[in-house]
Formats: sequence, structure tokens, C-alpha cells
Amino acid sequence: MSSSVALIGGCAVVTFIIKGIGPFALGGRELPLWFTSVVILLAPALFTALVVTQALADGDRLTIGPDTVGVAAGGFVAWRLRSVIGCVVVAAVVTALLRAV
Repeated sequence: MSSSVALIGGCAVVTFIIKGIGPFALGGRELPLWFTSVVILLAPALFTALVVTQALADGDRLTIGPDTVGVAAGGFVAWRLRSVIGCVVVAAVVTALLRAV
């Protein structure tokens, strides 16, 4: 068995165990309100961290470039127009134009 197959299998087993611990530990009980309110805030925080690191990271250092300006323009469109498609199109066009310059 190759090491990559063992790694993928190990990751699958660990993921299965982690996902099974929650229902097993709770046993059908409701989560406390304070815990639920924290869990609800995790997704936006993680998404923001991913966007910021992708927009500002350039390999081994932080930098501001065409990607950053494109993300900012897309964010502005999303904020003003509430259009996901418009956000993606504007971000792609602004980034492409700045890279072409």
C-alpha cells in the first residue's frame, strides 16, 4: 500500500470519528443556547479568514495587489447590490484588468 493511500484512508477514518463524536456525546439532547450562538458565528469567521488570506497572501508574505483590489471591488458590489453573480463578475474583471496593466 502506498503512503498516499494510507494517508487518505487515515484522514477518512479520523473525519468519520470526529463527525460521530458529536451525536454520540449528545445523545439526542439540545445544545445550550450560548453554544449554538457561538457555532452560528463560526462559518462567517472562517469564510472571512479564507478570503483575507487568499486576497493578501502571496506565497510567503502579505502583499496588496490585483487580487486584493478585485476582492475589494467584489465586496463593494456584494454590499451595495446584494448580487453574488455581480460580485464574482466584478471581482474577476477588475483583477484581470489590473493584471493586464
